[in-house]
Amino acid sequence: MSLDHRLSPEHEELRRTVEEFAHDVVAPKIGDFYERHEFPYEIVREMGRMGLFGLPFPEEYGGMGGDYLALGLVLEELARVDSSVAITLEAGVSLGAMPIHRFGTEEQKRTWLPKLCSGEMLGAFGLTEPDGGSDAGATRTTARLDEATNEWVINGTKCFITNSGTDITGLVTVTAVTGRTDGGKPLISSIIVPSGTPGFTVAAPYSKVGWNASDTRELSFSDVRVPAANLLGEQGRGYAQFLRILDEGRVAISALATGLAQGCVDESVAYARTRQAFGRPIGANQAIQFKIADMEMRAHTARVAWRDAASRLVHGEPFKKQAALAKLYSSEIAVTNAREATQIHGGYGFMNEYPVARMWRDSKILEIGEGTSEVQRMLIARELGFTE
Repeated sequence: MSLDHRLSPEHEELRRTVEEFAHDVVAPKIGDFYERHEFPYEIVREMGRMGLFGLPFPEEYGGMGGDYLALGLVLEELARVDSSVAITLEAGVSLGAMPIHRFGTEEQKRTWLPKLCSGEMLGAFGLTEPDGGSDAGATRTTARLDEATNEWVINGTKCFITNSGTDITGLVTVTAVTGRTDGGKPLISSIIVPSGTPGFTVAAPYSKVGWNASDTRELSFSDVRVPAANLLGEQGRGYAQFLRILDEGRVAISALATGLAQGCVDESVAYARTRQAFGRPIGANQAIQFKIADMEMRAHTARVAWRDAASRLVHGEPFKKQAALAKLYSSEIAVTNAREATQIHGGYGFMNEYPVARMWRDSKILEIGEGTSEVQRMLIARELGFTE
């Protein structure tokens, strides 16, 4: 397949609109939210009014009828300014709403998607557990079907769950063991748990290194009862379903990481032009020029990688390897660019009032979330034909 890197007029208009929104609305306010570790409800509401939470979903469910490339473009532009806002959108779309769109019944779609697409409600993705991150197959949360009441009874704990405890969180889709094969292998299913269900407890927000204006919490389930109809997709297929969701999510995270890497370039160029040292701008020094040139090279290459993966996804072609390649590369160069941008800013790069300080703190999680760098290498090797 040949990749045409040029954007359609519609995609370019969307990109420009979000670029302006990020600089005019997000940039002036987000630093204060970040310092207070406060969720930016007013910014999220505005994103909802713009239709960003409904971008890749059909219009019949309240979506915008767009695609994953459109979502990636939006995430990149948001992350050029701030990653907390970008991850709130990414998790709300890729992890909160997408499982319902991909695997839900018609009733489930009509019940949940309109509010999720409008941004009026956020959904969360309950996969990771204290003893099961990269090894999601080690799920210990259980769900048994009480045939007398026709309800699932859920017990267990989830951790590091984004968008799970905001005032507008409406549901968490939880993976749980619902049975075992004859050989004892766990059968994992996905179940929709509405917020406020008795026995469903949301812990206080984590104290995090970065993404401080996003919502991340631990969840616990103690004899939580939901209707049998809340099963999402096929019983016993929950793990396989979420592997598909994670493949798609890696494209989105790659776009986000690319945005952070490009934001580091933007801030470094502006700073190098105005910061004076030894009687001239530091950007007049070739050492600084070369450092920023390398940063731009990395961001550009990451952009090509995620757009390639997104194009394959949109066209219904295999994209697992390309998603892993894009996620691995973009996350690692985001960390590198953030480190270099901090160095260019010198002491000011260590001050929270400068965006690069946020970018430095926000970058590391990109090598961990939605599949660690080690997992990406494992997936790439497997796609190349190597077996464990």
